[in-house]
Formats: sequence, C-alpha cells, structure tokens
Amino acid sequence: MSISSNTENEFSPDEQEQLLSLLKARFHANANRHQDLEWVRIAVKLKDQPEKLWSLHEMERTGGEPDVVCLEAEPGEYVFCDCSAESPKGRRSVCYDPEALESRKEHKPKDSAVGMATRMGIEIVTEQQYRQLQKLGEFDLKTSSWVKTPGEIRTRGGALFCDRRYDAVFLYHNGAESYYASRGFRGVLKI
Repeated sequence: MSISSNTENEFSPDEQEQLLSLLKARFHANANRHQDLEWVRIAVKLKDQPEKLWSLHEMERTGGEPDVVCLEAEPGEYVFCDCSAESPKGRRSVCYDPEALESRKEHKPKDSAVGMATRMGIEIVTEQQYRQLQKLGEFDLKTSSWVKTPGEIRTRGGALFCDRRYDAVFLYHNGAESYYASRGFRGVLKI
C-alpha cells in the first residue's frame, strides 16, 4: 500500500481507514511481537487519538512498517515501533539532531533524526528499546540506526547508534554531525 505525503490536516478518513487496515494486518501477521494483546482495544485507542494515527501514518510513509511491540508500556498503554527489516529508507542520510545539522558548514544532510522524529510526533528509540526490539526479530543487518543519546555524550559532540552483526547487537559512537546512506533512525510511539 502506498501512503501519501499529507499534512495532519489533509489526512482523510479514507486514508485513516487504509492505515488502520494495514496496521491490523501487520499486527495479526506478527503475533510474536505482542502476545496476549487484542487489536480491537488498540484500534479504539487509535481512533480516539487522531494525532497518534497521523504519526503512525508518517512512520509508515517513511518506510518504518510500525507495529505494536511489547516494550516498556505502562498499564493500558501500547507501544508502536518501526519494525522494518532495515533502518527506514525515508529516514536515512540524516545527522543526529538539529544542532548537529546547524554545525555542518559543508555537505549538510537533508535533515536530522531528532528533528524528523519531533515533526512526526514520535521519539527515537533508546538503546534499551533497540535491544528489546532485537529480541523480536533480526533488524538492521545491513544498516544502522541512531538511538537516543545521553546528554553527557551529546554535549561533547557525540551521538550513539546501533546495528546487528554476527548475531549480536552493537552500540557505537560517532560525531553527531555525521551521516551515512545506510544510517537512519527507528522511532517509537506510545498510545
């Protein structure tokens, strides 16, 4: 299914229903990611929060293939995470945050991971969430994903990213202003 690039105000009821159908099908096809959860309850919460549905639309539009996962949820809360096999294609070649983007004088990337996530209404996964996601499948075998970076690392100019190689999850550091065609970011959305 092709998800168009609309603004929140242009997200039509038909597009909302298409997205809900897609999310429902993905939910049922990947039951191992969310055992003991019922789609009906999740759909009701989504319909009551159109801004969250729009964020899921943006996650899907940029290649994230969001699905409900069992990550750090409060009682009655559900967590959607990007479950695409590789870092979402529409969110690659970005530096870490707006400050890093601004600091580049030449060869600036098109955007930053934190800036995109903020506009999409999602958060970048933490290292812990990334490691939990990797228990549900094998992700980022050819790409890597920025993860939320602690302030003490970021203030020194660094940022963190993860990937999966050799059947293990690795955490690395890089300058926050760096960007690569194979590095993007994964997001989470709590409803």
